[in-house]
Amino acid sequence: MKESKDGTRSASSLTLILDIEDFKGDFSFDALFGNLVKDLLPSFQDEEADSADAPGNINGNDVLPNGNMWASSDVSKFSQALSAPLFPEVDALLSLFKDSFRELVDLHKQIDSKLFNLKKEVSVQDAKHQKTLAELEKGVDGLFDSFVRLDSRISSVGQTAAKIGDHLQSADAQRETASQTIELIKYLMEFNSSPGDLMELSPLFSDDSRVAEAASIAQKLRSFAEEDIGRQGIAVPSVMGNATASRGLEVAVANLQEYCNELENRLLSRFNAASQRRELSTMAECAKILSQFNRGTSAMQHYVATRPMFIDVEVMNADTRLVLGDQGLQASPNNVACGLSSLYKEITDTVRKEAATITAVFPSSNDVMSILRVLEQRVTALLDKLLVKPSLVNPPPLEEGGLLLYLRMLAVAYEKTQELARDLQAVGCGDLDVEGLTESLFSAHKDEYPEHEQASLKQLYQATMEELRAENQQLSESTGTIGRSKGAAVASSQQQISVTVMTEFVRWNEEAISGCILFSSQPATLVANVKPVFNCLLDQVSQYITDGLERARDSLTEAAALRERFLLGTSVSRRVAAAAASAAEAAAAAAGESSFRTFMVAVQRCGSSVAIVQQYFANSISRLLLSVDGAHAASYEEMATAMRSAESAAYRGLQQCIETVMAEVDRLLSAEQKATDY
Repeated sequence: MKESKDGTRSASSLTLILDIEDFKGDFSFDALFGNLVKDLLPSFQDEEADSADAPGNINGNDVLPNGNMWASSDVSKFSQALSAPLFPEVDALLSLFKDSFRELVDLHKQIDSKLFNLKKEVSVQDAKHQKTLAELEKGVDGLFDSFVRLDSRISSVGQTAAKIGDHLQSADAQRETASQTIELIKYLMEFNSSPGDLMELSPLFSDDSRVAEAASIAQKLRSFAEEDIGRQGIAVPSVMGNATASRGLEVAVANLQEYCNELENRLLSRFNAASQRRELSTMAECAKILSQFNRGTSAMQHYVATRPMFIDVEVMNADTRLVLGDQGLQASPNNVACGLSSLYKEITDTVRKEAATITAVFPSSNDVMSILRVLEQRVTALLDKLLVKPSLVNPPPLEEGGLLLYLRMLAVAYEKTQELARDLQAVGCGDLDVEGLTESLFSAHKDEYPEHEQASLKQLYQATMEELRAENQQLSESTGTIGRSKGAAVASSQQQISVTVMTEFVRWNEEAISGCILFSSQPATLVANVKPVFNCLLDQVSQYITDGLERARDSLTEAAALRERFLLGTSVSRRVAAAAASAAEAAAAAAGESSFRTFMVAVQRCGSSVAIVQQYFANSISRLLLSVDGAHAASYEEMATAMRSAESAAYRGLQQCIETVMAEVDRLLSAEQKATDY
């Protein structure tokens, strides 16, 4: 807001000039109003402050806040003040506001005029802009069309250039092929000059530094010549009979064959010399060149054949000594297991070292690893000495280990060799099926394994029975001086069924079943092997407990015979030999009591033995038979059938026990009762 030039501030002379700049930026109406009235309101504000200090509604009896009464002089002064104008600047303010309003109206008109002019200017500029934009869009469209034509042209030129490049590349390849063909024809003519003449060849074929190039060219020439002869249907004559040959490429083929053989032998000699010096780079170079001859088969076979682990007889003998020790074929399975573990670990370490060398030397390391003859030669030679298949007709005696020793050796060798196969597979043997090869090493033994296992169980059973019979025979001889009935009772008690012997039968069978599991890879094969082995146990248990019950029944039968003799004796000689009859009576009673006790013990042990077999079947056998339908039920039925003979013997013996008890009761009654008791 601007003032007049004279600077007066009275209401009549005050001229307001509002500037449009006052309304720009952070506009505040309060600030604008304050600027308008700041020259007029200070006096009003002072009067208002004085009025605020004066109390309202005062009369002559009013009391001041401090409790004093107004004086009459004060009341008169206040009345005079009230008679003066309350807001003396109101006229000046009204004039000010009117002038301000007029100025605001003028400013509004000025702004409207400016806005109108701006709108006209904006409209004109917008029209110009639209026109310019349309022209630019038209130009851009034309530019895009130009770019499209340029891109199409570039693409066309690029395709043409690519075709030209392909033609040039093809021409260069044809030129190179033609050049190589010319060289090959020249070399071919050299080989086709005269039979067996390799002295006039180009220096390429005799330069040791260019052996790889010479080998490649010789193989190409040989393939071409043989193909040409094959097309003509002409057989290649021998070198000696080719002296007068002049047609085709027969001479070239013969000379190339001779040269390739000579070159291959030369490379093999160099390879062998480098192998002895452990010069892997030279070996790799020779192997790479030799790979052009029958895919390097000769180099691979030569390398494998020169390994000491395959050809050294002393190595094979050391293997045998390590596994069998000084005992030879009589070595224990535990010692053989330790020896095989040590030997197979040594073989694995050796193969691992050879694998590192083969990988560094041969381009096709898998092919070399697949022809390693570790299992075919070294392991097979050892197994042939270790596993000598015994005869089932004349088995070796138990003093020499019997069939059981062979079976244990077979299990140990098979398990350790399988571990070797897994280790070799982990090292890497190319395409060689190591596990399948391992199975083939034991196929002959596995085919006849069930028969050997059953024969071994029968041999052990027969040996145990013979040992028990020998002990009983010795015991009978030692009791020969005792009374016949007493001696028979003692011998019978020593021949009782033994739970310890039954446990031994089960232990043999359990070991045999573990072998069946080891050698049976398929569930059906496992069931086929387990059933006959378990049936052997059933037969042995049935025969053993039946024989035991029959022996116990023999004592009952002998006691019954003594009773019969006692009865006959009393009817004939009661009056003549009363003392002898009394002794016979006592002997018969003692024999009956002893035989009764012996048979009941046998029945009890028979029940314990059957329980052992049933528990063994439930814990170890039944789960192996579940994979084949009906196998479990069939074995359970066979087990019941095997026990029927024992049940029959027990039944007959129990009947005899009842007869013995009844006879003893009759004897006691006849001895104790008197005529007066009736």
